[in-house]
Amino acid sequence: MATLILTDDETMLQDAARGFLDGAAPVGNLRANREAGRAYDPDLWGEMVRMGWAGVLVSEEQGGSDMGFAAANILSEEMGRSLVASPFLSTAVIAATALRRAGRTAALSAIAAGEATYALAIDEGPKFAPDATSMEAATSGNGFRLTGAKTFVGDGASASRILVLARAQAGLTLFDIEAGRTGVSRDKLDLVDSRDHAAITFDGVEATGEDVVGDVGGGLAALAPALRAGQAALAAELTGLSAGAFEMTAGYLKERKQFGRHIGSFQALQHRAAHLWSEIEVTASTIINAGRVLDATPDEADLAVSLAKARATETANLAVREGVQMHGGIGMTDEFDMGFYMKRARVAAEWLGDYGYHAAVVAKARGMAA
Repeated sequence: MATLILTDDETMLQDAARGFLDGAAPVGNLRANREAGRAYDPDLWGEMVRMGWAGVLVSEEQGGSDMGFAAANILSEEMGRSLVASPFLSTAVIAATALRRAGRTAALSAIAAGEATYALAIDEGPKFAPDATSMEAATSGNGFRLTGAKTFVGDGASASRILVLARAQAGLTLFDIEAGRTGVSRDKLDLVDSRDHAAITFDGVEATGEDVVGDVGGGLAALAPALRAGQAALAAELTGLSAGAFEMTAGYLKERKQFGRHIGSFQALQHRAAHLWSEIEVTASTIINAGRVLDATPDEADLAVSLAKARATETANLAVREGVQMHGGIGMTDEFDMGFYMKRARVAAEWLGDYGYHAAVVAKARGMAA
C-alpha cells in the first residue's frame, strides 16, 4: 500500500510552493485578473515557468524538471489554496502527459520553456463524455478537415495551441493544432469562477498526419493517461481550495463576536469545523494515493484517480457551504473572498467528470455497478 503522508522532499516542495504563492498570488489576484480582462497574470506564470513548474512532467532532456505526478498534485493543491489562475493544469499536466506519451519532444520543450500553452477541447455537451465525441475529422487528401464545436474548454480563449478530439473514419483521433489556424474561432464563456473558459468552433480546419497525437483512431488511448493526470491534479486543486476555505472560516470564527463571545466558542460551530477538517484530511490522503499510483502504475490508476476526484468534489462542496454559512451574509458578497472559493468549487466540480461520473467509475471498479 502506498504511504499516505508526504515525504521529506515533497514537504519541502509544498513549503516552497506555499511560501511563493502566499506572497505572489493571494486570492485577491482574481479581482485584478477580472478587472484587467485577462485569463491569468502572465508575470506570475513566467515565475512558475522559471521555477520549473511548467515542466513538472517534462523530462530533463526536453528542459523540464520531471518531478512526477505526485509533485504535480502538490503544486496544484497549493494553487487551489489561494485560487491561482494559470495554464498549469491544461498545459503542464494534461497536455504534457499526452504529448510525452506520444514522444512529441519539440512540443514538450516549448511547454517547459513557457513558449506554448494548451487547451483541451473534448466536451461537446453538458457533461464530460469523450467517447461520445461527434466532431468530424473528414479525410481530405493526405490529411483531415475538422468540423464541429467544443464547449467548456478550459484555458480555451488564451491558449496558443489546442488538443482536440475528433471522429475520423478509423475512430476517435487526437489532434494538436495552433489556436490561430484558419477555421478556428473562439468565444469566451463568462462562467462564475472568472477563469478562462471558451466555446471553440472548427470550420473545416485543415490538419495533417503530423498534427495527430498518437495513432489515427487511437485518440482515447492517447488521451486516457492525460485525463487521469488532469483529473488527479484537479482533485488536488479542489482539496487545496477546501483547505483555503477552511482556514478563512476558522480565522473568522476566532475573530467574530456575538453576544459578547467569539462565535468559535460555540460548540455547534466547533463540531461543524471539526467535521470539515476531518473530511479534508481524509480527502488529502486520496490525493497522495492518486499521485503515488500515477507515478508507479499510471495505466492502472482509474480507481485511485476517480476516488480522489469524487471525494475532492464532495469535500469542496462541504467546505464552501460551511464557509458561506458561517460567515453569514458577507460570505456571499463579491467584496469578500469566500465567494470566490464557492464559485471555483462549482465549476471545477463539473470539469473532467462530475461526482456522478467518478462515483460510477469507483462503483464499477469495486464490482458494485448495476
